[in-house]
Amino acid sequence: MTKPTLEVESGFSRLRVDLTYDGSDLSGWAKQPGLRTVQEEVETALSKITRSQAATIVAGRTDAGVHAKHQVLHVDLPADIDSENLAFRLNQILKSDIRILSAMKAPEYFHARFGATSRRYQYKIIDGGQVTAPLDRYDSAEWFRSLDIHLMNQACQLILGEHDFFTFCKHRQGMSTVKNLMKFDWHRDEKGVVSGVIEANSFGYNMVRNLVGAAVCVGEGRFEPSWLRKILDEKVRVSDSYVFPAKGLTLLSIQYPPAGQYLATYNQYFTLQDTDEE
Repeated sequence: MTKPTLEVESGFSRLRVDLTYDGSDLSGWAKQPGLRTVQEEVETALSKITRSQAATIVAGRTDAGVHAKHQVLHVDLPADIDSENLAFRLNQILKSDIRILSAMKAPEYFHARFGATSRRYQYKIIDGGQVTAPLDRYDSAEWFRSLDIHLMNQACQLILGEHDFFTFCKHRQGMSTVKNLMKFDWHRDEKGVVSGVIEANSFGYNMVRNLVGAAVCVGEGRFEPSWLRKILDEKVRVSDSYVFPAKGLTLLSIQYPPAGQYLATYNQYFTLQDTDEE
């Protein structure tokens, strides 16, 4: 992977933009010909305001149907742009399923993708044949069998830490599948919805939804908790049938170090080739 420069072109300023979106009617983050995507919508709105081309860099590239409660991007815009009112102006242009939370001048050495230390996702499942409430149908997946949260947590604890997650990643040439899984646990919320939170330094393509599918196999009693660690160690790709639907997945947050550590974190990122996300 070519290491991008942190230098901002003369006459431009780097902005950090925080945003949220409902992925139901979006074909993911990345621009694709003829499809409505978050990147296309945001860059088009930025170009209308600045009357120049805008190229965004995002912290985590979400797949079609995946939501984001809190996503982060950076963009280099002409230095005379009024950033104070930019969020308001963008929200006047964007459709209601994408909302800009804030837009501000970025600190020195800020890079939305390569400066992040971790990404945190949530996956929600309505299990046991429960009726899905109308407002829950957008961000939850349904599963007809009842799930044992205790067994799922037992299994997920066995794969925390730095490992080669090749088993759970759709292969992409030249990209590392070594990841540091920091958190992966499950609970039931007040409505009985099964909710899993998973955090890592980065994720391979389809990695989160593959891990969810494997955890569900344990939760429904098909395999023992030790099976999850076993298939991780064997490094044999699991079937695509384990990939749970995109609509149950939400990017919760992106973590960054203190501003004084931005440059060191950016440089450290390139010790491993990386790809993300869902």
